[in-house]
Amino acid sequence: MFVQSSDKPLSRKQRLQEKQRRQLAVVDTVDKAEAKVRKAEVELAGAVAEAVQVFGDEQSASEGLDMPVATIRRFLDMVRDEPAGAGEVAEAEAVASP
Repeated sequence: MFVQSSDKPLSRKQRLQEKQRRQLAVVDTVDKAEAKVRKAEVELAGAVAEAVQVFGDEQSASEGLDMPVATIRRFLDMVRDEPAGAGEVAEAEAVASP
């Protein structure tokens, strides 16, 4: 947090600049977190797809993973759409790396 050491109050311009700096920092933090979430979702989707193969079908995987079938299907859809989503993950990783 910014601490002003002098008795002189900040000008309107300085206050606005400080507020904008904090806002941009927060937006950057959220962008990085979203990129990490997207990457984790893609990794989870891959693990769920592998689980479906190991368990034999969606219903068995659902029971084995204690995960609703609808959720398993959503992750399987992500894996099927991976060529389109792979660019998003690469882009998300680029955003997360300053």
